[in-house]
Amino acid sequence: MQSLHYLYRYGMGPSSSHTIGPLNAAETFRARTAGAASYRVTLYGSLSLTGKGHLTDQAILSGLSPLPCEIIWSSEELDFHPNGMRFEALDPGGTCREEWTTFSVGGGELCQPDENSPCRAGEHPRIYSQASMEEVLAWTSSSGKPLWQLVAESEEAGFIEGYLGDIWVKMQAAIDRGLNRGGVLQGGLYLPRKARSVMVQARRLRESEARTGLLSGYALAVAEENADGGLVVTAPTCGSCGVVPSVLYYYSYEKKHSRRSILNGLATAGLIGNLVKENASISGAEVGCQGEIGTACAMAAAAAAQLIGGSPRQVEYAAEMALEHHLGLTCDPVLGLVQVPCIERNAFAAVRAIACAEYALLTDGRHLISFDQVVKTMRATGHDILSLYRETSLGGLATTFFDHTNPKEPE
Repeated sequence: MQSLHYLYRYGMGPSSSHTIGPLNAAETFRARTAGAASYRVTLYGSLSLTGKGHLTDQAILSGLSPLPCEIIWSSEELDFHPNGMRFEALDPGGTCREEWTTFSVGGGELCQPDENSPCRAGEHPRIYSQASMEEVLAWTSSSGKPLWQLVAESEEAGFIEGYLGDIWVKMQAAIDRGLNRGGVLQGGLYLPRKARSVMVQARRLRESEARTGLLSGYALAVAEENADGGLVVTAPTCGSCGVVPSVLYYYSYEKKHSRRSILNGLATAGLIGNLVKENASISGAEVGCQGEIGTACAMAAAAAAQLIGGSPRQVEYAAEMALEHHLGLTCDPVLGLVQVPCIERNAFAAVRAIACAEYALLTDGRHLISFDQVVKTMRATGHDILSLYRETSLGGLATTFFDHTNPKEPE
């Protein structure tokens, strides 16, 4: 598995695969083609179908600035992955002098087709010798150490306190910004922000009744920031960026867990996300929203189980349940915006994550279906889902919304 540096990324919303990845690709191509007079970029598959709502064109233009760039929205889908991009560097006469095809495979990761390097490998080398939950649990069993300790021993010295500490600061900042902003989100749905009002209502309830509202308020705050093109941390993607921060914020702010225990939870959550990224996909365009929200819920459930005293086996069970009960979840954003149903899904996944963690601690951690088996099933299920329901906005809620009450799609 790769370093958690490449799972937890900080960047512009609303989509890691549609904004962070294309922006990185544009900057990379710009740096290697210093003599270009202008550019042409062709977007394929999901990048073309939902790119305008996801601000893909703005990300690419920003990365290639100040040179002019023509964006071509192709109806084709390349074989390697639904999120394909072809960059062309043009001379003053408009002739292509260099081209590069790359794919944004989820979480901001770029990948090129290579017979010796499958798409799962991505841009960066693997630093973890473990590639499955079975291997991770074998390590905890033989060493007697918790899951987070594997992160501490595999990453560079001081990684948890340093890099994850900075990530945690950025996650909290996104929550704080989201809770203090009102108004309407950009795009054609004119969706009002709800995080602050949900939080105000939750504060009026007794503690035993308020948890859903508190978690929802925190999750909505981050998801709304993301939907408005704000800066967020991928966990594991922009579209699912509200789940892990909201659960950790709840345990930090409401339950007074120490900063170090929160960072250790963030490390364990990262392991879960990395395992899914390694063995399946976190790309909504490849496997549907089960790969985004499902993975985020599993990450948060694992962190929560650890925070409330779970053993490695109970942590694994919590993550397994969270992902299992998101199997088959489609990605069908209305108008190609990361708003409906995306924002609310962050809130519901945060609530479910804690429920999974608490349920796991009622058991000894033994169960029939393993986390690895669910990850394998999620990948197969995602590939079986029709492309209409994999971040193309060609089916599901994206089309049902325009019924007799909404006969005309907004411009």
